[in-house]
Amino acid sequence: MSRTKAILITILMLLVAAPASAALNPLVDLGSLESVMRWINAYRTNPEPAGVPVAVKALSRFGSFKDPEQSGVFVGFLAGVIATNPDKAEHLVNKMLPLPPGDQWIVVRAIAYSGHPDWRNMLRRFSAKLPARQVLIEKYLTGQLPRLYQYEKEPSISTWDTVKSKVTGKELPKAHVLEPSPELLDTYWGYYFATGHARPISRIIEMLPWSLEVDSVDKLTLGSMAKYTLASNASRDPELLVALREARERAPKETAKVMTQVIDAADTVETAKLRKEAMAAIEELRRKGPAYRRNVSWWGQIGQGALAVGCIAAAATGQVYLGLPCVITGGVSSAALTNWEKQQ
Repeated sequence: MSRTKAILITILMLLVAAPASAALNPLVDLGSLESVMRWINAYRTNPEPAGVPVAVKALSRFGSFKDPEQSGVFVGFLAGVIATNPDKAEHLVNKMLPLPPGDQWIVVRAIAYSGHPDWRNMLRRFSAKLPARQVLIEKYLTGQLPRLYQYEKEPSISTWDTVKSKVTGKELPKAHVLEPSPELLDTYWGYYFATGHARPISRIIEMLPWSLEVDSVDKLTLGSMAKYTLASNASRDPELLVALREARERAPKETAKVMTQVIDAADTVETAKLRKEAMAAIEELRRKGPAYRRNVSWWGQIGQGALAVGCIAAAATGQVYLGLPCVITGGVSSAALTNWEKQQ
């Protein structure tokens, strides 16, 4: 009897321990921001949605959501996880909560950006658990804030609307669309890391012609970021490289020309050349000013936080140990200008 009792006790101990071990195994290395970034990088090849709430809690502890402009990759990643797990989405979000009041915004934005078929009702159901973000929730529900793919590369204003505005003296109504920015570029990459989908990549491709810009520093900067990040990531991601080749066949002539440069750089793993060329072009435009006027005030506004092409490449490939600024701040496309300049 004593032997039988011992066996039963051993079996019970194993049964009790098994769920805990199963839950911890995928997440044992989430003790630092670097390890979370590595886990995010590997996610699309081996999705582990059950581990996402733990990763979100870890990122919150690290203070990664304090600055929304530095958190685009996390917003996009979480939105992508919700989008690809529609039946588990509410369960996953429940596991992420509660979060500190200052971090609750990321859950609201991720749900709104996810494209989940029931995203509006999800926001309503979680409203009570997100008391610090009631205004944000209301603005998404009423359409006052744009969602992830409500994006326009260039504002579309008709001639008639312009004339009407000048005659009446009334300002044109502001369209509720996302404007191109380093944060938006980060967000598209984060969505790709979670899903491997082509749609966010297609939006990044749309920014490529701006790498040829001669009048606007902000457009040249963002276009250069898009160009370098695509090349850097594709050089290590065979599926992305194939997708870029396929997309080039359908792209407009101007975009296809830049894509050829991206693909060649990825094929030969010579992305440093793109970085140097981009830095030279941006520095020249900063020094001489736009072709149509000498105004580079935008550069002063964004400072050293805008040209983040090195960080996202490192994050996407798990090379966060390089010590780039994004590893410290949690930013991706909004933190590597300083790093670039140090490499000159």
